[in-house]
Amino acid sequence: MALFGNAHPIDPAQAAQDYARLLGQGETVHAAYLLIRDTILFTDRRLILVDKQGITGKKTEYHSIPYRSITHFAVETAGTFDLDAELKIWVSGTQMPITKTFTKGVDIYEVQAILTQYVAR
Repeated sequence: MALFGNAHPIDPAQAAQDYARLLGQGETVHAAYLLIRDTILFTDRRLILVDKQGITGKKTEYHSIPYRSITHFAVETAGTFDLDAELKIWVSGTQMPITKTFTKGVDIYEVQAILTQYVAR
C-alpha cells in the first residue's frame, strides 16, 4: 500500500534505532508509520515528520512538532469504498492542517489515542 502513498505501521523500536540522532535523551518512540520514503514518529514528547526530498532522497527535512503546539486534530476512518483513513493536525500559527493518509490496515483509533494522550496534557 505504500506505493499508493498511504502510511503503514513500522516497528517503533526499529524507528527509534533508525532515527536515534533525532531523539532526546530518554525520548521514546511509541508509534511509527512509513509513507513511501517519509516517516511519521509519535514520541512521548513530540510528533516528528521525516520528509525525504528530491529524486535520491538524500536531502531530508525533519519537522519537530511539540504536542503543546497542536491546537486540534481530526481523524477520518476508512469506509467501505474509501480504503484510506486520514489524520489532520492543526498547529498553532498555521491555517492549513497537516494531512497524512493511512491504509485501512492502520488502527486510526490508536493514532487518535496517542495524540489524545499527549495533546490533552
